Amino acid sequence: MTHHLILGAGPAGVIAAETIRKHAPADSITVVGDEREPPYSRMAIPYLLMGKVGESGTYLRKSTSHFADLKIKLVQGSVTKVDTAKKAVALANGEVIAFDTLLIATGSHPVQPPIPGIDSPGVHTCWTMEDARAIMALATEGARVLQLGAGFIGCIIMEALAARGVQLSVVEMGDRMVPRKMGPTAGGMIRDWVEAKGVQVFTGTRVEAIEYRATAQSGLLNKLASAIGLGQEEANKPHLQVRLSNGKTVAADLVISAAGVRPAIGFLKDSGITCLLGVLTDQHLQTSVPGIYAAGDCAEAFDKVSGKAVVSAIQPNAAEQARVAALNMVAFAHGRVQAAELKGVTQINVLDTLGLISTSFGDWQGVSGGEHAELTDKATGRHLSLQFKGDVLVGCNSVGWTDHVGVMRGLVEGQIKLGEWKDALLKDPTQLMAAYLASAQAQGQWSGAQDERRR
Repeated sequence: MTHHLILGAGPAGVIAAETIRKHAPADSITVVGDEREPPYSRMAIPYLLMGKVGESGTYLRKSTSHFADLKIKLVQGSVTKVDTAKKAVALANGEVIAFDTLLIATGSHPVQPPIPGIDSPGVHTCWTMEDARAIMALATEGARVLQLGAGFIGCIIMEALAARGVQLSVVEMGDRMVPRKMGPTAGGMIRDWVEAKGVQVFTGTRVEAIEYRATAQSGLLNKLASAIGLGQEEANKPHLQVRLSNGKTVAADLVISAAGVRPAIGFLKDSGITCLLGVLTDQHLQTSVPGIYAAGDCAEAFDKVSGKAVVSAIQPNAAEQARVAALNMVAFAHGRVQAAELKGVTQINVLDTLGLISTSFGDWQGVSGGEHAELTDKATGRHLSLQFKGDVLVGCNSVGWTDHVGVMRGLVEGQIKLGEWKDALLKDPTQLMAAYLASAQAQGQWSGAQDERRR
């Protein structure tokens, strides 16, 4: 019996397994995940922290028998090696699993910055269900929380922490918030917004060290501290003292490290599978080794807007990559032509930071020789930046500009030629809807604009 092995039990792994089952009812499918929980969405963890869902609300499939009903075997284990010659995968517990086709969908893992004290008690990432439980225990109302990192993921975590009523400080090495997705004006406006909401923000600042100090909680320890000349405040110092590069020291009951993520592909060392930043794939999501595929946050796939292979760690990309990879895994295993193709990844980011909506699409920084238009109204908290290559919109940033977000995405992804409308947008960037309707309709790509108009 043909056996499809999937490494990773996140959205990409689950969608791939379900797609294979739909198109190959008799094939054997195994999904390996390294956490003890049922497959869940990391994107739902902030909602768990906010109290909007319980743990079961994060699960990707609500029925407890879903995978068993589909005859999809779930295995808990950590992958240590892929042997492409023997077509087998080794797990940390010593188990070896053979495969006919393999999908690498192991996602990302948090970056661990080289900071003294980063392993101290009370310092956590916000990536797993176990992390979420630890954070909920410490991030109680009024608790002092310091977050390391104000990127895209950091801002999502910030939203959840604010909902828990903590006293929040954020430290970002970049000169603005969300520096990898937003330009200086947009990032600065996000900072102004969160500071007005009571969040302390340090940009252009590093955490140099984290010092752990146990809190004297018992009356006996308080009496002892008094006996040796320490005051009550000194005896009950917070657990953590965080020293910053700007000379300040911030007291915290909890430190959350949100310094970014990178593809979880270390186990592929010496496998012969070509990896750059992520696992390099072709238009079929196949890697450099026939019969082995990759999808999701660990995959490096072609981006039609930038014209290069990128890791685009957003769930819509993971889902589509998983679907394409799964169809081709079935075709490969049964000797058929691999017909499913990825049309390209999507570089889209829509962010809600304490109620302020911002977006980043495509080459938001612009391209060499390109033109750009910018409109900023700080009084109303609105900013729009458009980047062009010839008469094509290749990227944009917006802050507080919720009108026509779908139009911005459609123009960037569709690579729609604007013609004379490019000059109109250079003069007045707010004419996006008119430009989209006129240009996309002429090129037969305007159905999305109709949906936008109905909103």
